[in-house]
Amino acid sequence: MDRYREELKVRHYARRTIFTYAHWVRRFLRFHGMRHPREMGKQEINAFLSHLATVGQVSASTQNQALSALLFLNRQPKRLPVVFTVAETREVLQRLQGTEQLVAQMLYGSGLRLMEALRLRLRVQDLDLQARQLIVRSGKGDKDRVTVCPASLMEPLQKHLLVVRQIHQADLAAGRGRVVLPKALGRKYPNAASEWGWQWVFPQAHRWRDARTRTEGRHHIDPSVIQKAVKRAILRAGINKPASCHTFRHSFATHPLERGQDIRTIQELLGHSDVKIYACAESRPLRGDESGRPSVANRTSGSRTRPCLRHPRARVGKSLTLEGGQGMIMVSKASYAAGAPCAGWIPDPSKYC
Repeated sequence: MDRYREELKVRHYARRTIFTYAHWVRRFLRFHGMRHPREMGKQEINAFLSHLATVGQVSASTQNQALSALLFLNRQPKRLPVVFTVAETREVLQRLQGTEQLVAQMLYGSGLRLMEALRLRLRVQDLDLQARQLIVRSGKGDKDRVTVCPASLMEPLQKHLLVVRQIHQADLAAGRGRVVLPKALGRKYPNAASEWGWQWVFPQAHRWRDARTRTEGRHHIDPSVIQKAVKRAILRAGINKPASCHTFRHSFATHPLERGQDIRTIQELLGHSDVKIYACAESRPLRGDESGRPSVANRTSGSRTRPCLRHPRARVGKSLTLEGGQGMIMVSKASYAAGAPCAGWIPDPSKYC
């Protein structure tokens, strides 16, 4: 308890707040038989808060006060993300081949988590190549979102999907070609499992047998295949960072911020409720005007155009390819309404392949 109070004092909490928080921590420990806080977690906190509401009949504000005290007790240390430089991104991507390279390019170019690209909901029907976007379904926190798909990946993805479709047609001819559908969709739509739109974008090379139904189908690539390939590429590139597949997602968030782009739009593309962890990139020098500040022009009245940091022709809800294929501009309606500049630079792997 002494160390707990000391941590609160270091953060300049008021004396009354320190006394109140210590009171709730003592009650929490007594409620669970004086067990050490390291042995307890989310379940124990929920049980204590439920006890306060049902047995103690405390108000909502009192319950929130107890929650704040316990969250400070169980706070996790903040870690800075591992980020590739632009040169390191190029080196790693160039040392990958085939499907592994295409997956890594999507992780970086679209800001995907590895499980979103493989294990979760990336099916053929979630790719909209004409609009150059893809839909992430049931991502972290069970949230859906739309993110960008770089122009440089259009042709490789089209060729990849042609190969996948040939494999699917061969499976159908052999009486196979079914995938596992989410939740109860398999019962609601019995034939949907064999439809092209529900197939995995990155299927396994070999079929698998369902232990319960004894039917054969094709699953997505195992994440460990991509993880091992990326790790080998990082070692061959001579990069001495604790990097992984997730580093591509960190780089997707950080590289635009280094160029002074709108953090709100990056937040929407990532599906984050908070992107303060990437704010460290904003402390680096940004490209700007002669005064050294990012050049952001104000919106003119009656115009639907908001000049951004890198290009003045971005329009709300539209995408615009930059000269040389360096990236694309996208302005969300939410960001426009909030008066924020657009995301004038979205990573495009064509520069690094």
